[in-house]
Amino acid sequence: MAERRSPAGLPPTRRTVLRTGLAAGLAGLALPAAAACAPGPPAEALRVAGGEQGGFYLEFATLLAASLQRHGVARTASALETGGSLDNLDRLASGGATLAIALSDAAADRLRTQRMLALGKVYENYLHCLVRADSGITVPADLAGRTVAVGDPRSGTSLTAARLLAAAGLATAPSSAAHRPDPLPPRTVGAVGLGLNQGLAALHDGAVEALFWSGGVPTAAITAFAGATRVRLLDLSELLPALRSRFGAFYDRVLIREDSYAGVPATWTVGVANLLLCREDLSADVARAAVGLLLEHSAELVPAASRGVQYLSPETLISTAGVPLHPGAEDAYRIFHG
Repeated sequence: MAERRSPAGLPPTRRTVLRTGLAAGLAGLALPAAAACAPGPPAEALRVAGGEQGGFYLEFATLLAASLQRHGVARTASALETGGSLDNLDRLASGGATLAIALSDAAADRLRTQRMLALGKVYENYLHCLVRADSGITVPADLAGRTVAVGDPRSGTSLTAARLLAAAGLATAPSSAAHRPDPLPPRTVGAVGLGLNQGLAALHDGAVEALFWSGGVPTAAITAFAGATRVRLLDLSELLPALRSRFGAFYDRVLIREDSYAGVPATWTVGVANLLLCREDLSADVARAAVGLLLEHSAELVPAASRGVQYLSPETLISTAGVPLHPGAEDAYRIFHG
């Protein structure tokens, strides 16, 4: 196909720029000799493993399932309410889910023992460390001696939070919201395995003093909580050098913008990419068509509350943190940029 050019004297269009970037990123991929452009037969049923109510994973999975069905990629498609990344990876392995959303650090860790493929990097997750404004906790070191909700044990939050606390030089002691270890050893956090909604309830009641959550911005459940309770987010970006040194280059410095949550100033934190993953036995036709939705119908896949903050980016969809792309996804990216 001949290269498309902008009219003389005019800068290249955004689409041309994106296509050029994708071409560079895909140059090293081994692709089939020819990529069929015609859509294949739809899948009978697709199940997308999402996350907790009130979190971005489930919202995204619900929108993706609706789009897959609307555009004929599957005859039926549904989103699954789950505990998060680790639960999603388990469901993918067992066949309980066809597609799954997971944090890139969790997927890379699991890749050592589980076979999976990627359809693309879909968006960035923001690690929140939420405390009450009157708690006296202002930096990560202040978490020592406190009881902290570190995420549902089935979630990627629990993995990232444990790594972040280790990077801060803090040990963890298993705890519960009802029974705190008293006193904790020096530089130790009482770690409670609570997800988003149970963690917010425990923070409200004073059963925990901080909550870790990895999600989109704004996260709906935190928006509701911050509307009734004065809260603060901790700046976690100071821990990035230690986090990357110990656990790999999965982590970015990202900004939660001012008033993303009521009364909370702009706060730097740690970002982790989210990947859309699939089983190896997903047909090439379905994989190609699903990626087509990510590229051409991204507006359908971003919750309204997050527009302008969270979005699919054609420039970075192929940045899958070492998880191999499905061959059908490779085809779709090559077709997209010609």
